[in-house]
Amino acid sequence: MADKQDYYEALGVDKGADSETVKKAYRKLAMECHPDRNAGDKAAEQKFKDISEAYDVLKDEEKRAAYDRFGHAGLNAGGPGGGPGGFDFSGGFTDIFDEMFGDFMGGGRQRGGGVRGSDLRYNLTVSMVAAFSGKKATLKVPTSVACEPCKGTGGEGGEKPVMCTACHGHGKVRSQQGFFTIERGCPSCHGTGKVIEKPCRSCGGAGRVSKDKTLEVNIPPGVEDGTRIRLAGEGEAGLNGAPPGDLYIFLSIQPHRIFQRVGANINCRVPIPMVTASIGGSIEVPTIDGGRARVSVPAGTQTGHQFRMKGKGMPVLNSKARGDMFIESIVETPVNLTKKQKELLKEFNETGSHEKTNPQSEGFFRRVKELWEDLKD
Repeated sequence: MADKQDYYEALGVDKGADSETVKKAYRKLAMECHPDRNAGDKAAEQKFKDISEAYDVLKDEEKRAAYDRFGHAGLNAGGPGGGPGGFDFSGGFTDIFDEMFGDFMGGGRQRGGGVRGSDLRYNLTVSMVAAFSGKKATLKVPTSVACEPCKGTGGEGGEKPVMCTACHGHGKVRSQQGFFTIERGCPSCHGTGKVIEKPCRSCGGAGRVSKDKTLEVNIPPGVEDGTRIRLAGEGEAGLNGAPPGDLYIFLSIQPHRIFQRVGANINCRVPIPMVTASIGGSIEVPTIDGGRARVSVPAGTQTGHQFRMKGKGMPVLNSKARGDMFIESIVETPVNLTKKQKELLKEFNETGSHEKTNPQSEGFFRRVKELWEDLKD
């Protein structure tokens, strides 16, 4: 075994280094020389195997004690939990992979502790007026909170969990089957590495209980449909004192009876009397802030014409800018006319040039007449 590299040298740590220092050293080297990052590099592949072998021994108290006393020879003939030569290649990197990617994949088991609480989603509908001005909303969220009698530890009287004697706090146990080492979650502590000797009677040892939580959330001006607000630590409480999850509030904006929103702009369709549209004048329109604005209508305004009011739209989220408001005119045809009114309209229709007073309709029917003439030919 003389040709084997010293395990402490392989990881670049002192012989008296604690387990956390050993773990950090291995994590750094594993990320640098992992085969996936060094495709085709045989030297990197060999180094990765060497540091994994070293970490597999030094992270285990019994293996490390045997190695410190007898060197590599002390690991032969299958030490506790080890395979041929006492080496389990997969063990080291599995642990480090769990640490690096466990939180990213949503929490899960935490070595030597409880399980992080789940994230929660709350759907909240607000009016367009509230989305314009912002508001403070009170929410009642059904969730799990830390148990008060045990202060979230799960132990009676607040006693904290103790190290699991079945796995010695590792959360995993190993068994030897021929040439193979089988590793699985510890059935005694369910992979946490700790057990509760006397569970709390209020929560049954979970460290949390179901309860409705009342929260206040600030809805900022300018929120849009689908805006997400995160309240850190307001999700479910973790098991046995583990950190809580987060609460995500998803907003939806209720449609308005008058205004239609397009991004930061607001559209509003406004009926305009035929006489006002014909000879010109002004109309009064509502605005999203509860006020009123006067719009000048030029003579000859047609249905579909848009008037733009700068800065009268919605605020832009996290900005001082505001969108615009667009007024779309709908020229209203008079109804329920009196006999005299009808006579006046007939008189108007019989005088003057239709090409000047109704250029669009006259032009359209002229083109239709030309089409019919072409079809005769």
